[in-house]
Amino acid sequence: MRPIVSINDFRDAARQRLPRFLFDYADGGALGEETLRRNVTDLAQVLIRQRVLQDVAQVDLSTTLFGRRQSLPVALGPIGIGGMFRRRGEVQAARAATAHDVPFTLSTVGLCPLEELRAGAPSARLWFQLYVVRDRGFMRDLLAQAKEKGAETLVFTVDMPTPGIRYRDPRSGMSGPHGPMRRFAQALGKPGWAWDVGLRGRPHQLGNLVPVLGADSGMNDYIRWMAENFDPGIRWKDLDWLRAAWDGPLVVKGILDPDDATAAADYGAEGIVVSNHGGRQLDGVPSVARALAAIADAVGDRVTVLADGGVRSGLDVLRMLALGAKGVLLGRAWLWALAAKGEAGVDEMLSILARELSTVMTLAGCASIGAVDRSVLAGDPFAQMKRTF
Repeated sequence: MRPIVSINDFRDAARQRLPRFLFDYADGGALGEETLRRNVTDLAQVLIRQRVLQDVAQVDLSTTLFGRRQSLPVALGPIGIGGMFRRRGEVQAARAATAHDVPFTLSTVGLCPLEELRAGAPSARLWFQLYVVRDRGFMRDLLAQAKEKGAETLVFTVDMPTPGIRYRDPRSGMSGPHGPMRRFAQALGKPGWAWDVGLRGRPHQLGNLVPVLGADSGMNDYIRWMAENFDPGIRWKDLDWLRAAWDGPLVVKGILDPDDATAAADYGAEGIVVSNHGGRQLDGVPSVARALAAIADAVGDRVTVLADGGVRSGLDVLRMLALGAKGVLLGRAWLWALAAKGEAGVDEMLSILARELSTVMTLAGCASIGAVDRSVLAGDPFAQMKRTF
């Protein structure tokens, strides 16, 4: 295996270690995966001004999100079934995030339940991600648990009223006919993963769903449960109930339109995540890079604007900040690192990201995160985006 020096190197290492059904689940997107690709390629088209003689002897990467100072302008975003990529993987990732003083976001459909996450990473800055599900009682119970376990921030994902159409999942065996048999056969071909996760990583259950699903909370029911229980009937007024049930910072994740960003602010959200779910929901929508600046202009003075999608380097973090984000949620980046090397991989990934961000800020003449704004861009970002089509 070649040396790991970048986030994309972790992806290559993860491919070698994971059964196909898991790698394709993490790596794939909806339908033809055009939005997935554009998240990366559009962001790469955002040009940065190179500045000289700007006194950048000391570069400060720290920032404040929702009243808490942290060492980097990033958080580990929510990823379903992260514990299938390394043994009890959410706990490992949370410990690495703690070492770098950045938040870790536990998904509703993670393998590790809130109790296990808090026990395994007692000092973690925990954010909790909640999906829109039909059972409001279940949502209330999860919110109560999240409060009890010290979750600081609620990330409410709104762009998944139903799972997107992802061709890779039935092709790989993640879903569809004979899925369990196909997954078992693939696991036999990856003995390192089979020993670490397949045998020693049990139980393979959606930990936060055990109280409502019981014996049916295993991996075989993951895709089916989402399709049957996510609520496409939710409306903006439902945030009134959520706002009343949660007294901490509320972040609405899955915003891709300025009108929706304005609605989130009107309904009391403290933050939003400009996101297309990593290109995994509706193909053919704008990339995050293309959508971000207009949304930041619309609500950046009312809510904390975060972004995810296509970030593969410290340079990409700088690009997102320059387009108007105050922070970046990492998704595939930490999952690939976890799959490749466990907790040590996530720790290494965050160190690489920090070194890259410090270097590119130095070369762009920015001594602090607060100094990064639209002036860092070389030219009109909207014109740059148009040239990609």
